[in-house]
Amino acid sequence: MDPEVNKTTNDARAGNTPHIVRYVLAISMLLAVLVLGALVLLR
Repeated sequence: MDPEVNKTTNDARAGNTPHIVRYVLAISMLLAVLVLGALVLLR
């Protein structure tokens, strides 16, 4: 049987999330809303 491993949350995560992710999500959401809005107005 394997021994129990205890790690802190930061050690277990072992990665970082750059803040650019929130900007990519915001820009893509804005573009999606603009494209769908244009499609609705042009129909």
